Order: sequence, then structure tokens, then C-alpha cells
Amino acid sequence: MTSLRAVAALTNAQASQHMPAAFEATVVYFRKYDHGLFVQDGSAAIYVIAATNLNLTPGDRVLVRGTTHESFRPYVDSHDITRLGHGALPEPAHATYQEMIRGETDCQLVTVHAHVLSADIVPNSTMRVPGIFLQTLVDGGHVDVDVDSNDQDALKALLDADVQVTGAASGHFDNKMQQTGILIHVQSLADVKIERSADADPWSLGVTPMDRLITGYRVRDLGQRMRIHGTITYYQPGSALILEDGLKSVWVVTSTYAPLRIGDMADAIGFPEVQNGFVALARSEVRDRSVAAPVMPSLFTWRELASGGNDAHSRAFDLVSIEGRVVAEVRQATQDEYVLDEDGHLFSAIIRHPGSLSPYPLLPMRQVPVGARIRVTGICMLEDANPFNGDVPFNILMRSYDDIAVVAMPSLLNVRNLIILVALLLVLVFAVGVWSWYRERKRRHETAALAYLERRRSLVLEDLNSSRPLKEIIEQITGLVSFKLRGAAAWCEIKDGPCFGQRPAIITSQRIVPQEIRSRSGVSLGTLFAAIPRFVKPNPDESAALALGTGLAKLAIETSNLYHALVYRSEFDLLTDIPNRFSLEKRLETLIHETRISTGVFGFVFIDLDRFKQINDEYGHQTGDVFLQEVAQRMKRQLRPGDMLARLGGDEFAVVVESVRNRTEVEEIASRLERCFDEPFAVEERLVYGSASVGFALYPEDATSRDGLLSTADAAMYAAKQSRKSLALNASRDAAPDLASRHCA
Repeated sequence: MTSLRAVAALTNAQASQHMPAAFEATVVYFRKYDHGLFVQDGSAAIYVIAATNLNLTPGDRVLVRGTTHESFRPYVDSHDITRLGHGALPEPAHATYQEMIRGETDCQLVTVHAHVLSADIVPNSTMRVPGIFLQTLVDGGHVDVDVDSNDQDALKALLDADVQVTGAASGHFDNKMQQTGILIHVQSLADVKIERSADADPWSLGVTPMDRLITGYRVRDLGQRMRIHGTITYYQPGSALILEDGLKSVWVVTSTYAPLRIGDMADAIGFPEVQNGFVALARSEVRDRSVAAPVMPSLFTWRELASGGNDAHSRAFDLVSIEGRVVAEVRQATQDEYVLDEDGHLFSAIIRHPGSLSPYPLLPMRQVPVGARIRVTGICMLEDANPFNGDVPFNILMRSYDDIAVVAMPSLLNVRNLIILVALLLVLVFAVGVWSWYRERKRRHETAALAYLERRRSLVLEDLNSSRPLKEIIEQITGLVSFKLRGAAAWCEIKDGPCFGQRPAIITSQRIVPQEIRSRSGVSLGTLFAAIPRFVKPNPDESAALALGTGLAKLAIETSNLYHALVYRSEFDLLTDIPNRFSLEKRLETLIHETRISTGVFGFVFIDLDRFKQINDEYGHQTGDVFLQEVAQRMKRQLRPGDMLARLGGDEFAVVVESVRNRTEVEEIASRLERCFDEPFAVEERLVYGSASVGFALYPEDATSRDGLLSTADAAMYAAKQSRKSLALNASRDAAPDLASRHCA
């Protein structure tokens, strides 16, 4: 064939005969690194795979020699290209979107007017050479532009601009070499002319909240409803089906749940779309003709199904069969998957589960032995639509478990089974060794656990002898019980007292085992609890652990009670229930040390009851004891919070007055203590009058030591007592005899 027009007029069937061709034409686009050459002669244009080292430029006149091949349109695979000279380019055609999407201007030099939506530097899909890639909008739809330039500075001016683009018309294709979009190849940036720049810098736009992005969405859909015809080879109600007609097959997206039958002839109407790089029919309606015309699948190899584009006929969306050895099988949330190996290549055979609205139930997954060789029949689903990326991974989408046929069961005498047998023997030997090790370890663990329990029990007993706080001892005991019960929570509730240990916040899901703690006399001291998981049945270990815990807890509580009783007796006056001389002197020593550091002031008051001996002699010692108790309570009411009243012995009392500023405050408290005796005391249904002599000292003004404060306050009290006696003697000489007889104190 000696003219480009004659080659362009061939059908794909004719071009597949690899007819020799030799013709002259003008270069309209050339990209040397991937051998892509577009040539044109008059209105006829064609694509050439250019095996040449020439640096061709648009306008070069060339002689092309090669053979024809089939593709989207026939093309020539050249074996020789000769440059004849250089001339003018053909006049570019003003192409419309409809002409380009129908392929009427394929490979021709065209000019379009477009609005630039995006502009980026993008590497070439095959050679990874960077170039400018524009996504534009023309009247009718979207057109992509590939510019042989990596000028980063030019991108800013292009974004949102109206441009005139001149280049070789081409397209995007799926693996079946079906056109899925429009692509124009531009030789240089000079062929992209800005007709109107953007009204404003796109980066000056205000920030839109992410949840408001949809407010800028606008679509003017000019797509035409189209009708196709073929045999139903796959159907998933409410989702999609596939129609196959000869060597063509199309994915049809539909919402129908109509009872369509696989193998019947059917018509579908809908709107063409590109989904994941493949041509599809969307928003479709389907009509089953109820005429059986089943497609008989052919058996293919992995290589045949993975090939496509210009190298081989693609089987994307075709009904095919392929054999492989089962490597794994798994039921997932939405599908059952069998992983197969065919000559070292892995692929998956998938059965999708019926949807929630499907009338068909979910069947149990068919179990196929791993290692079995099976033949699966289904739809070939390629993972990549690009026809120029070489072999493409794929999955087989099966219709039902009937699409699985077992060709050969796995042999018992094979390397895999021998490896399993050896592995089992090794596991058996290992298991025996582990069992022996486990028994020995268990014995050692039990011995260590007994030793640990005994050590902790000994520590508890040592703590009892060292008078540690009851809380710490009880927590050690509950920890011991918890350890013996393998980590179960344990706690102790003291009667009329606090709860110690680890009581769970939620106990409804556990079995609570209580054990009462009784004293030697049988009185309840509290309860020991253990929270054990409900799935653990009661066993003797529980009783033994709780018995050990209650025994130690009883000893701890009784020892603590005895200790506190002894401490109380040593620090408090048993008659008046106020601190005794020992507590007073200890408090004085502490307060002197603290006040010396803080440079503060405090007071000390000494109180001696007047003629207390006469009350004992007149009313008896029992009445005298009650009188002392009433006196102590009345004096306590005269004090501030934090002040300390103590009985030194007999009829002597003292008060530590903390945090005072001067002598006047101490004098005021001493005066209140003295005046509180003005009213009689009700003792055993009789009124008893009393009085007291009061003296005080101020730290550090009067004394700086404990004994110094006691001596100073005692001296002041003695002086007050002598003064009171002198006043009383003078008053008795002048007062009436009956008044003197009433004064019993």
C-alpha cells in the first residue's frame, strides 16, 4: 500500500493481515522516547510506531515503511523511516467534542478552544518522563492535553485560563482498546495559546468548610441514552450485569431486581460512562428477551487473560475459563474468595454475596481442598484499564459455586504432604518435650508458690508484731488471698469500719464468695470477700484461701484493737475522756519545735479546782468523779478548735492555746475558763458549786521550754489562788453569815 489514505481506509480485520505499506506523510507530532509518531497527508492521518533514531519535528516530510496492525484504528509498525525534507504543517481542523469522541479526527492535527481546569507536571505512564498535563473543558465535555514541556512556571498562568490548543488528536483507551476519553498530544508549550487569563488568582479563593464542598458541584449532562444488545453472562440483582456480544462485552450498572436469567439474550438502555478506566453503561434498564443464547467460555492461560491493548485481544468482562491450583480459600464479609496459582501466577476467583435486598439466600462456602486443581468459569475482571501497561493482574468473578469444577484432587504423596508429615513428627517430639518441661515447671511453680505464700504469711505476722497500720496489714492479707485464688479480687469489710483491698467496681458478672471473720468470743469482726469469674466452679481452693485469710484477718483486727486500746489508755484520761499529762507534754514539745521554726506565739493555761477535796468529802468520790467529768466538758466548750484541754491529775487541768497573736488573746481564754464556774453544776440531781484558780504563760515571752511553761503557769495560778483566798477572807468578815454558809467551794 503506497498511500496513507489507503492505509487509513483499511478495516481492523484487513489491517490484522499485517499488510506491507510504504507511503509519504507529514509529521504532526513525534515523541522519540516512546516511539510515538502521528503523521498526516491531506485529511488522512494515522499512528505509527516509529523505530528510528531521527529527531523528527512537526512539518518534516517522511517516507514510512512498515506493516499494518489492528487496534482502535489501524496503525503501522514501521521498520524504516526516511526524512525527505521539511515543509508546512497541515491546516489544523477545528474539531468539536462530538467529532473527537467518535474518533472522526483520530491522529489529525486539530485546534480546540478550552477552559483549563487543572495544570500539573505528570510523569509519562510508560517512560516516567515528566510533562505538562492539562485537564480542560470544551463545549461538550472534558478533553485532556499532554504537552511535551516541564516548564513549572507556566502552570500558574494556565490554571482557569481560556486557551487555544493545537496538537494531534488521540484518546484514552481501556484494555480492549475501546475509547474512554479524548487526549491531545501537543509538541510544545507554544501550541497552547492563552486567549483569556483567569479573572483572579485561583489561590486567592476563600477556604470552604469540608462539609460544604458539595455546594460548588454543578453538572450539565449532555450524554445520550444508548441501547446495546447481547447475552447475559453475569447478573447481580440491584448492582450490575454483563452483556456479551461476540468479541465485545460491557459492564452494565443497574438498580433492577428483575428475575433476569443468565444465558438469555437481553437489551439494555442507559448512559455511557467511564468507570475505573473502562467503558460502562450506567443508570440502565434491562429487558430480558427470554431467548436462550448461552455463551460457551473458552479455556485460557493466565498470560492470555492478563494481555490486552495492541499486543493481544483483551478479555476484560468476557466469560472465560481458567485452571489453577488452590492456594487458599476464605469467606469475607461481602464475598467468598479462592486464591489460585497458574504457572507461578496468582489470581483470585470470587463469588459475591447476595445483597440485603436480594431474594437469594447466602449459601455455605464450597470447600475445596488446598492443592486441588480446579477449573473456574466467570467474568475476567482486570485491575487496570491502561492498555499500555503490559500484563495486568485480574480476578475471575464467578456466578455460582457451579462455576467451580475440580480437575484433580491433591496427591497424598507430594512434597507438601511429606513436609507436613515431617512437621507433625517434629511437633510431636516438641510437644513431648514441652509437656515434660511444663510438668517440671508446674512442679517448681507450685513449690515456689507455696514458699511465696509462707513468706507472705510470715511477713503478715511480723507486721502484726511491729504495730503497722491495720489498713496495710489487711491489704497484705487480701493480696495473699488474691494470689492463692489466681488473681481473683479480694477485699475485707471491717464491721462498723472501712473497706480494705481491691473491690471491683462492677461485680454483677462475678461470683462473690463471702467468709465472716469472728473473734475468739464469737463476735463478728467483719467479712472477707472474693470475686471469682462465674465460669470457675466452686472448689476446695476457695475455702482454703478464705480460711487462711479470715484467720490472719482475725488476728490482725484483734491485735489492732488491743494496740489502740493500750495507746488510748496511755494518752487519755479514762475518767474525763480528755488527753492526759503524757499527751500534753508530747504536744508541748512538738508545738515548741514548730513555733520556734515559724517564730510564732502560743499560750499555756494552768487550772486548779478550788476546794475539790471538800466536794469528795461531802458528797462522796462517785459524785466527785462525775463533777470532774462535767467540769472537763464545760471547759472544753470554752476553747477554740485546735486548742487542747488535758487533765494533769487529781483536780489539775491545763490548756494549750495554739496560734495566738498576743497575751490578750490568752488572757481572754483564761478568763472564760475561770468564769465558766460561775454557774453551778448539775451532779446526780443536786447543784454543786465550784471555782478554779487559773494561771497562764506565753511562749516564748515567759518561757521557751516545756518545764519553763509549766512552772510559769503554775506560779501564776498559785498567785491567783492566794489572791482569791485573801479576797474571800475579807468578804467573809463583812458578809452575812448565811451567805458564807452557802459557799461550798
